[in-house]
Amino acid sequence: MKVSKATVQSRLAGLKEANPMMGLRGCRLGIVHPGITEMQAKAIAEAAVKVAGEGISVHPHIMIPLVGSFEELEQQVKLVKSVVQDVIGKRGKSFDYKVGTMIEVPRGALQAGKLAEVAEFFSFGTNDLTQMTFGISRDDAQAKFLSYYVKHGVLEKDPFETLDQEGVGELVRLAVERGRATRPKIELGICGEHGGDPQSIEFFEKVGLKYVSCSPMRVMIARLAAAQAALKLKKSSPVPGA
Repeated sequence: MKVSKATVQSRLAGLKEANPMMGLRGCRLGIVHPGITEMQAKAIAEAAVKVAGEGISVHPHIMIPLVGSFEELEQQVKLVKSVVQDVIGKRGKSFDYKVGTMIEVPRGALQAGKLAEVAEFFSFGTNDLTQMTFGISRDDAQAKFLSYYVKHGVLEKDPFETLDQEGVGELVRLAVERGRATRPKIELGICGEHGGDPQSIEFFEKVGLKYVSCSPMRVMIARLAAAQAALKLKKSSPVPGA
């Protein structure tokens, strides 16, 4: 590539961040370097066209991460749709797809009504949403003080294992309400470790989320918890005419 080692090292040094978790990542990276978003959207579209051509039904959901403002999401959604439509036009094969966002930044949750103008689905990234709402790093906190907090009653439970319903959960509830007010049929779900926690799943059922995503080892627990939560909610709902 005719790029010197010194040039590469200088570039790497320039990318170093003091706080990468809140730095240039997610949609921010795609906005500053649109070629990354274009490359990923094209790869998804090309793959979808290929399998659609083989007679396989495919419905990609393309998710824009770490969104905190409408402008961020709108820019990325437009770019993704432009790339996908270009692939469809060139390949002559269409497929259904949706573009949505990950709700993992508190401001994004508060702006859910506006985001729903362009997002066709929300997936709540409760790991990062918990980190940013509490203002703590999961890796550092679990190693340094969360167990102490739980043991001494500062926190009832580890908020990264069981969702904090009063804080993080309230943001989820608000986002669901505001998102549905704008787009009544918006798809809503959650991804993260909370998707495998029975108590958290019961909360997600109550606020109206329709799916959970979790690590493979928690899938069976999540299925059972989701079924139990649905039955519990059904039993507690008033019977018409009763």
